[in-house]
Amino acid sequence: MQDLIQRTIYREDHEQFREQARRFFDKEIVPFHAQWERDGIVPKEVWRKAGREGLLNTMLPEPYGGGGDFGHAAILIEEVARTGASGLGFPLHSDIVAPYIHAYGNTGQKDRWLPRMAAGELIGAIAMTEPGAGSDLKSVRTTARREGDHYILNGSKTFITNGINSEIVIVVAKTNPELGAKGVSLIVVEEGTPGFSKGRKLEKIGLMAQDTSELFFDNVKVPVDNLLGEENMGFKYLMKELAQERLVVAVRAAASIEAFLQKTVDYTRERKAFGQTVFEFQNTRFKLAEAKAQATMLRVFVDDCMRLHMQRQLTPERAAMVKLNATQLQNRLLDEFLQLHGGYGYMTEYQVGRAWTDARIGRIYGGSDEIMKEIIARTL
Repeated sequence: MQDLIQRTIYREDHEQFREQARRFFDKEIVPFHAQWERDGIVPKEVWRKAGREGLLNTMLPEPYGGGGDFGHAAILIEEVARTGASGLGFPLHSDIVAPYIHAYGNTGQKDRWLPRMAAGELIGAIAMTEPGAGSDLKSVRTTARREGDHYILNGSKTFITNGINSEIVIVVAKTNPELGAKGVSLIVVEEGTPGFSKGRKLEKIGLMAQDTSELFFDNVKVPVDNLLGEENMGFKYLMKELAQERLVVAVRAAASIEAFLQKTVDYTRERKAFGQTVFEFQNTRFKLAEAKAQATMLRVFVDDCMRLHMQRQLTPERAAMVKLNATQLQNRLLDEFLQLHGGYGYMTEYQVGRAWTDARIGRIYGGSDEIMKEIIARTL
């Protein structure tokens, strides 16, 4: 299948990085991912290998990362989508957790944590969601009470990506509960801190190799030095960084559509029914033609949002639009692709079924469809 469009968002150094990432994925990820899905977790050694290859914290400056930009991060996300390696929590670690530390941490915090995160020696997570507070971050109940030069952290979090593997966690907590959203702070907790424990690995319908868990904080004594930025400014920081998180989701969705459109074209050209290939049926060609037209439209929008983000011009409203469009289209088209695979689409040996299930979370995490619509509606 011909390329959807001639992409101009990437430079030559970006494409060289893609070759490096693709070699790593094809050697270190693809042959083992099915086993990780059965295990429900990606081994920590894979993170260490990725760090040694320079595949983590790609958009942060040296020595905190690879010295690249969001284009390098996007290429890694696209390779995750291309291979269907949904268990890898690299994008959350590198493009969500590490940037919070880089943007709001002091020099000591950055020097202490980011080089080890870039090396894969510290696996990062961010603990926002609670059993009673999902997209509504103003309603978090986890508290951090100041006592001298420490905070006493109490509460629980759920649906935490990289939760089991996590070695450093940014916790969203109320340092001044009576102020509501204006009393939220970001506090870093390291693995092994007394009172910090990990709950069960949560059983999901998709993302089977991704370790998602509960986290518990029982009178956890955290140094005030672990506060990111200023006290009670956490909600503002979260709102500022969520645009990139939503773009990350959209980049992955667009690349997933393209990868599985090609796989479906290949499959229907080979699969025969009633004396001809499935591709030769007009219904098949029309379905795939429509998918290509819609995927091309999405690709143009996603790349434009990437361009804006690399120029620091991506607005929260535009990020909400690209996430909403990308994830809704991904869910619909992957369902069409699965249907064109027939019964084999429902078998795990064909990746399309797993991708279809994995994609459903895209309309929920990073802010649900409904939250995206609220954000967009403010511009009407």
